[in-house]
Amino acid sequence: MKHNAFIGLDIHKKTIVWCAKDARGRTLGEGTINATRRALADWCAAQRRPWIGAMEATLFSGWIFDFLQPHARQLKVAHPFRLRAIATAKKKNDRVDAAMLADLLRCDLVPECVMAAPEIRELRRVLRYRRLAVEQMAKMKNKTAGLLMECGVEYNKKRLHGKKYFAALLEQSGSELPDSVRDLMVLSRQAMEMFRDTSRRLTAGLREHPLLAERVERLMTIPAVGEVTALTWALEIGDPTRLGSIARAISYCGLCSAQRESAGHAQRGPISKQRNRPLQSVLVEAAKLAPRLSPELDRLHARELTRGGRNRATLAVARRLVAWLLAVDRRATPFQTRPENANEFSDHAMTGQKTKAPKADAGPVSGAPSHGAVVALQQSAATTIVPRHASVGKRKIAAASRRRPD
Repeated sequence: MKHNAFIGLDIHKKTIVWCAKDARGRTLGEGTINATRRALADWCAAQRRPWIGAMEATLFSGWIFDFLQPHARQLKVAHPFRLRAIATAKKKNDRVDAAMLADLLRCDLVPECVMAAPEIRELRRVLRYRRLAVEQMAKMKNKTAGLLMECGVEYNKKRLHGKKYFAALLEQSGSELPDSVRDLMVLSRQAMEMFRDTSRRLTAGLREHPLLAERVERLMTIPAVGEVTALTWALEIGDPTRLGSIARAISYCGLCSAQRESAGHAQRGPISKQRNRPLQSVLVEAAKLAPRLSPELDRLHARELTRGGRNRATLAVARRLVAWLLAVDRRATPFQTRPENANEFSDHAMTGQKTKAPKADAGPVSGAPSHGAVVALQQSAATTIVPRHASVGKRKIAAASRRRPD
């Protein structure tokens, strides 16, 4: 390791600033290169010693990571938010950032983030483009309704986007619609249909992909989980084993609030902004429909409604969906319902609370306990703790257990 060079890479859209240091922190070289494949190939060929690199996760880090990985002994991608928390400086520029990355790398303090496999990242890019198409389709629908409201035309909101009703509406509106508005409505309709067809084609291609087909089928056995939710979970999570617990999965999905505690005073705010945004949106949308499709989720939603508002109930259902998705994905088995007291992902398992066993009958206050009380205490000794203030002590119980019943 002492003969390796530790190189920090500050990546931008057009340029990359680099700084190389040895194990003692002495600068071996620094400079700026163009963010192109040819410039990176020439820079890799010019390195005199084996090197270990670190870069910050940005929009452009993916292809640079794939290109440099075969040339480096090790390449790390730093988490941007955690990196700011570890290393902050009054003076900040590209050269300082590259040197800071090199120092963190040689001290083994780089806060790494997970870099998914290239195949998963390519499929994830397609899924996020599909989400963009859905958002544009919704904008075109809203624009169509807005044009009608601007002109004071009455319409049926539920049937507006049907093909036959839309054509009949354009014919019946007559003089109420100006020609310019009519043309805009036709353009909005064509754009909406284009985005809808694009969304369906992309979803079908992802569903049939060999890397995802079997996994998505298993995830869809969960109540209220459709193909879009299953695809989003599979591609945004990647390898489910990297999430060590349900609490970490819930935090990654952005379904919990940030905690602020100081001097014994704890404060909880809204749900955290540090989350996987596509996954959070899909899970919240699924949680709003889930109570209609699952009796267990319906009971959970109703119970949380009595404790708080609808947002609290929706988040509780979304957390339960995360627990089910993680369990099915880890075990690679279809979803199976279990009794509530035997459910591994029940409320007690998720909150860390322990169920208390019922207290055993301690017998009469005075004298030795009865034989029935002794038997009950012996049977529940493994699960029940006798309180200190009980009238029968341990010695009396042990003595009564040695006696023969009358």
